[in-house]
Amino acid sequence: MRSTPADRHDLAAAARSAAGRLVAIDAARGAVAALPALRAAARRFPDPFATGGAHRWDGDRLAALAELYEVTGWILFDAGRPRHALRANRRALALAHLSGDRWTARLVLLNDSMLMSHLGRPRAALEDAARVPGARRLPALVDSLVLIRRAHAVAALGGEREAVRLISRAESRFLDGASAYDPPWAWWIDHHEVLGHRGWVMARLGRWDEALPLLHRAATAPGPSYRRLFTAHLLDSLVRAGAWREAERLADDLAPRVAGIGSARTLGALRATATALLRGDGRPPAALREAVGRLREALPAAGE
Repeated sequence: MRSTPADRHDLAAAARSAAGRLVAIDAARGAVAALPALRAAARRFPDPFATGGAHRWDGDRLAALAELYEVTGWILFDAGRPRHALRANRRALALAHLSGDRWTARLVLLNDSMLMSHLGRPRAALEDAARVPGARRLPALVDSLVLIRRAHAVAALGGEREAVRLISRAESRFLDGASAYDPPWAWWIDHHEVLGHRGWVMARLGRWDEALPLLHRAATAPGPSYRRLFTAHLLDSLVRAGAWREAERLADDLAPRVAGIGSARTLGALRATATALLRGDGRPPAALREAVGRLREALPAAGE
């Protein structure tokens, strides 16, 4: 059946509304909590590629569905479903290109760059980030995010000097401030986001004196649920830096609260830190091992 203009408008508005609800759930309660709403959205909205009809759809519907698939890819990634996230990202990118929505395409590439780094594919992460810039200079917030993604990938490849240069440039570009040219989705790129990523990059490089205060500031600042990932990296960094007393306090603080963490990435990072410490050579003091043991017992089983 051919859609009327009103049908097209309603579908686009409904897709954007669904994407907004998913973002709100994710920010408040985490990606895992958003999965039921995500499944409902998948049942509700048509797949424009299922019948080969995407090229016949109007640009507004394609753009709205690209936004929905972009949010879907992010949530699937943070909910611990990277292969499904990859497929959603590919679909979002194809829809964004068909509709001419370059800003959504850029966000998808930035999300995919983060996913590639998470999967241990830093060169692919760099390739994604390299596809974001265009003929004109990017606005400050978006440019800072590109530099952050590049810094993580370069750090993973062992390029310490270049990674430090990139993350320093990212902070400098962020400080240039938001502008009317930043896309609407750039709202979440704030100072604590940038500080947390700077700390994380420094942790990748083993520069603990720089990493620890930055991660602590990011982890203790108010913000969306997914930023608890910085807390997981803070605990790992404290352990690796030999800051036993601080690590013990943080593990004890986290244990009664991990049930409320809705990010599978965060839970996985905490689980990996706890497992590595408890399987280690016994160098950490008994009190820390006991605190981390309590934390691991409180963590939900992988896949829950």
